[in-house]
Amino acid sequence: VADGVADVPEGVADDAELAASIMAHHSRPSLILTEVWEGYSFTGLQIRIKESTDLYGAVLWPSAMVLCHFLETNASQYNLEDKQVLELGAGTGLVTIVSSLLGAKVTSTDLPEVLGNLSYNVHRNTRDRCKYTPVVTELSWGHQLEERFPRSTHRYDYVLAADVVYHHPFLQELLDTLEHLCQPGTQVLWAMRFRMDAENRFVERFQQHFSMELLYDLPCLNIKLYRGWKP
Repeated sequence: VADGVADVPEGVADDAELAASIMAHHSRPSLILTEVWEGYSFTGLQIRIKESTDLYGAVLWPSAMVLCHFLETNASQYNLEDKQVLELGAGTGLVTIVSSLLGAKVTSTDLPEVLGNLSYNVHRNTRDRCKYTPVVTELSWGHQLEERFPRSTHRYDYVLAADVVYHHPFLQELLDTLEHLCQPGTQVLWAMRFRMDAENRFVERFQQHFSMELLYDLPCLNIKLYRGWKP
């Protein structure tokens, strides 16, 4: 088994324990509701996320919970307070919301068809709760990057991403976007669920452009969390 996980039973136990603590952030709502939502608990606050099964980007995937758990439990080492943060493929907005609750200045991005639900979730859960109001805006990977996110004025401390590789035909455009957004000092925190060879191939391509460190390996969820930066 990769990374020798099968040879270290206590590592498997640690993996299962960490996965359980991550999934414990999720709570099921009552069935008697006028609106369908999923409940989460981070930074001591309840977060309600509205999903849409019509779009991949409007469904919350477990990788987002893994990244949020990491940000909350490692806030001393990866301090988001007053930091410039951009989330790629923000989807339902959970990572944006948690980052905002942790004090970051967040730009939350996704495709135009996802922005309505994303904006609703972000503003519903951050209003009067955050130091900075998050900005929700369109970002189509590889398109109008310098025009809309000029490197001279748009410098990010962190670029965050959760499950942006799955079932996506524009992985070169994703790499181009990361190359544009990341400058010296920018850190990429990226959680990904491994389902097929495309994920492994993207990791290999990513490593050709970025230095990389594995932060979490959760075999029971098939999720890994990486940190990347420009060498």
